[in-house]
Amino acid sequence: MINVFGRSISAPSHFTRFIILSTLSISLMMLDHRGHHLEKIRAGLNVLAYPIQLIAEVPAYVGHGVVDFFTTRRSLREDNEKLLAQQQTQLAKLQQFDALEEENNRLRRMLGSAARIADKALAADLVEVSAEPFTRKIVVSKGSQDGVYVGQPVIDAHGIMGQVTQVAGSVSRITLITDAGHAIPVLNNRSGLRALVFGTGDPDSLKIPYLTASADIKEGDTFVSSGMGGTFPPGYPVAQVVKIINDQNEAFLAITAKPAAQLNHGKQVLLIWPGNLPKVGNPK
Repeated sequence: MINVFGRSISAPSHFTRFIILSTLSISLMMLDHRGHHLEKIRAGLNVLAYPIQLIAEVPAYVGHGVVDFFTTRRSLREDNEKLLAQQQTQLAKLQQFDALEEENNRLRRMLGSAARIADKALAADLVEVSAEPFTRKIVVSKGSQDGVYVGQPVIDAHGIMGQVTQVAGSVSRITLITDAGHAIPVLNNRSGLRALVFGTGDPDSLKIPYLTASADIKEGDTFVSSGMGGTFPPGYPVAQVVKIINDQNEAFLAITAKPAAQLNHGKQVLLIWPGNLPKVGNPK
């Protein structure tokens, strides 16, 4: 019941309300469709409701942002790991290429040097290095089946390394000039002084004994092979003098030299056939 001016009026029933509101809604819709009278009202309501829509959409934006952040971060981390692995692989390959290039350069230098003093040369790979004290021997991957013979000289691009002392079918043993039992006749490249260079067992040291204080020798002098004995070709570097000690109580000078060859470098040596090729198995 509703009191209006002291009079009691009963409220319309729910059905009546539904009929009235439906009629009103249909009328408004028809008027709006024909005259667009509610367009401005709708536009205003949309403007007023826009901030509410933005606020309502914030959780969705935040959720998508968090998901994208972690997805992108994981993807970037995976891509970074793949790139690092590829980089390591490429660096390893590059190191191998650099090593091969340097090995080829050493071999070209050796072959160039051998062409000046030998009729034939053969590169051999290093197989083994002796670990015995005072013994400087190596094993290479060429043998009698390749024509290698006992006494054959071995060089690198810088000087004489030693000579073959044992030969098998596919390998050979080489005694280096630093071996304590090795000696080679030499000439002083400056003064022509004849001498013998002996190994000391030290990997980087040689000695030149039996020279007196009157000998024409100086620190820095280079000794080359003399060719005497027929084993080594003449004129190839053997050693350089690094120290001379003149002890008045000793009859001879104490002369220390270093090998001209790089005995502890590289994986290849050069076997040469100086002059006429000797018969295999007939050392000269």
